[in-house]
Amino acid sequence: MPSLATAGFHHVTMVSSDARRTLAFYRDLLGVGLVKRTVNFDDPTSYHLYFGDATGSPGTILTFFEWGNVAHGHWGVGGVHHLALGVATPEAQLMWKRRLNDAGVAVSGPFDRGWFRSIYFRDPDGQVLEIATRGPGYAVDEPIEALGRIELAPPTSAEIRGARDEAAIAARTWPEPVPVITLDMALEGIHHVSAITSDLERLNDFYDSALGLKLVKKSFNQDDPGTKHWFWASYDGAEVKPHSALTFFGWPRGGRPARGGVGQMHHLAFRAASADEQLAWRDHLLSLGVSVSPVMDRSYFQSIYFRDPDGLLLEVATDGPGFTIDEEIATLGTELRLPAWLQSEREQIEAGLQPLQV
Repeated sequence: MPSLATAGFHHVTMVSSDARRTLAFYRDLLGVGLVKRTVNFDDPTSYHLYFGDATGSPGTILTFFEWGNVAHGHWGVGGVHHLALGVATPEAQLMWKRRLNDAGVAVSGPFDRGWFRSIYFRDPDGQVLEIATRGPGYAVDEPIEALGRIELAPPTSAEIRGARDEAAIAARTWPEPVPVITLDMALEGIHHVSAITSDLERLNDFYDSALGLKLVKKSFNQDDPGTKHWFWASYDGAEVKPHSALTFFGWPRGGRPARGGVGQMHHLAFRAASADEQLAWRDHLLSLGVSVSPVMDRSYFQSIYFRDPDGLLLEVATDGPGFTIDEEIATLGTELRLPAWLQSEREQIEAGLQPLQV
């Protein structure tokens, strides 16, 4: 058992074809603030936008590479199926359904997943998104001290796609328009990320030993009951920490591999509290035979990169120094920020980027 255990997600990074459209969707429609406008340090010809809460706290951060010349990808083994953002209550979730529908975004649900309720939709590039409620939580059908120890029964017919009352579900929404995002419906950051694997048992060994994530639920996919659906999280036997749940659908061996590109997740980043802890993570991963990158300076955090057994790209990122290192909180995201080593190229970089309305 590892002595290290991540506290959960630091950020997730996706691929966008158009930074302006991404800004309009995530900031203006979903109300997730732009906390940093910079470039991809490995490809400074393209934007790297960071969204999150007021200060860009770990667990709330969504980032996007703008790669307009890259083809659309698709989900599959070794890739992410969808990203779920959290919301406090089922009522707030219905408010989101109405707000999205009124903006012309197709929404399915709400569906009762047992541990939370879910609605689904896509961003302008096709990335599958979910808004999931905070509760009732993973201890609703197992003791909190014994999560994930047994495989739960398959879902009932009332929960299975094709057998449930789809018309009634589709009709359920908020009765009034929602032109303004109120405090009680504000999104709460990353609820969970769902990916696809060809071997759940192998992944259980990896995520437990490599990142200290614990199995908290062994269940079945309600939309495909022949597929198992397992959940891992930062869990100490008494609490499942927020912003930490990573779930996998178990596909049979030989299933379609994921293809990266626009509308897909590029990588998932987990938290390290400090640079010293990150170095300990690197040593720990190397001791397990995992190939790990050197530490990379991302200005707002330090990063190391590696892959899980299915090829999913992972990162361990430090909590600091944070996004206020080069901007005040009140002005986060309002200007293009570049690291010191790119300042000499600012004029050329700015000339190649489309202007953003911030």
